[in-house]
Amino acid sequence: MRIIRKWTGIGFLVILAGVLLASCSGSSPADKVYNSLEKVASLEEPFKAQQKPLTEAEQKENQLYSQIVGLGMKDYSQIVTLSKQALGLVQDRENMIEKEHESMQNSAKEFKNAEAEMKNLDKDNGAHKAEQLKKLMNDRYNSYEKLYAGYKEAAALDKTLYALFQKKDLKLAELEDKITAINQSYQKVIDENKNFNALTKQYNDEKKAFYKAAGIKAQS
Repeated sequence: MRIIRKWTGIGFLVILAGVLLASCSGSSPADKVYNSLEKVASLEEPFKAQQKPLTEAEQKENQLYSQIVGLGMKDYSQIVTLSKQALGLVQDRENMIEKEHESMQNSAKEFKNAEAEMKNLDKDNGAHKAEQLKKLMNDRYNSYEKLYAGYKEAAALDKTLYALFQKKDLKLAELEDKITAINQSYQKVIDENKNFNALTKQYNDEKKAFYKAAGIKAQS
């Protein structure tokens, strides 16, 4: 029996794609929307930066978990030592997730500015595509908030698990119940992760379609 660790944080999350223009005066409604949308992408750089360290922390924690399970309760002192190390890694992951969340919140605030600029577009300048873009991005933000909440919940359960491992009188049934709860929690994260990735891919594609409809020429 082992804890699900298939969701490896931002390392397996699709990120926003930036688009460079061939030229941009910055004065037209379309140019202003472009500038704001590309700022949205740049504000998610801290989100991207958490991918590798978060994945590494998860992998190290999984290794510790496997060692703990392999020991059983025959070496209690070693189990306590490893559990404390794993607990530290959970706390590290929580800190990384908070940095990720802050990045997404900043991105969402800037996207509100993009939405305001989109109101100045006419139907011949990408207005319809802009509406599709807005819906996709807001769906994406909502999906991320579910991911964030789910990951925090799963991490909290991880912390209680490693506390359990430090009990000398730990009962197998108690351990099994906790692992089952953790498995269920991470499965929700995995499922929402797929939704988030799909929405991000759609947004990246739709942004290119919007730029084309609005007459914004990207560099080839």
